[in-house]
Order: sequence, then structure tokens, then C-alpha cells
Amino acid sequence: MPSVQKTVVKKSHKFVIDCTAPAGKIVDVAAFEKYLHDRIKVDNKVGNLGSTVVISKDKSKIIINTTIPFSKRYLKYLTKKFLKFKQIRDFLRVVATTKNTYELRYFNIGDSESQE
Repeated sequence: MPSVQKTVVKKSHKFVIDCTAPAGKIVDVAAFEKYLHDRIKVDNKVGNLGSTVVISKDKSKIIINTTIPFSKRYLKYLTKKFLKFKQIRDFLRVVATTKNTYELRYFNIGDSESQE
């Protein structure tokens, strides 16, 4: 019986966290990138990124490329933890804009006051 080789295709995922609105004013994008480097777990170990998870910065956007199954929700969780750590969680929120993109936005406080 001939042996049949199966090729395993690794599916890559690309996630983007857009920090355009608060970049420079409130959020230090380089510090956020380092925070993600230090906190993302691979195989239940921190600092085990290797070549499976690549984090890069493009101006005010952080791009995460993975070749392993990876949860977009986990990135939202880490983003919220970073905002809480920097004590700016009261001013910013994390919003999903597309399937693989999160965006940091300011709370619309002025709109709620004008409606009352």
C-alpha cells in the first residue's frame, strides 16, 4: 500500500490594533507594543512567542501576525489590561471595527450631556 503524504497548511492570522486617536497624547504605542511582547502567552507560557507570533508597529498601529490559532478576544483583554495599568481606562474604550481590527476610541461624553 503506497504511503500518502499529507501537507499541513499553516493558516496565518493578522490582527490590527489601531491607536490613531489617542496616539502621542495619551497612549505610548511603543510601550503598548512592549507590553504585548511581555504578556502574550503561547502554550500557557509568557515570553514564548518565537516565530509563531510576530508583533510589529506601523506608526500608530500595532500589527500581530500569528501562525497558530489565536483569539482576537485575547488581544482585547490585554488591551483593556494595558489601559487599566496606565490608568486611562476611564477615557478610552476598545471597539471592533472589522473582523480582525480593534480600535481605541474616546468615550463620547459630550454627546450624552447634550441629550439630557
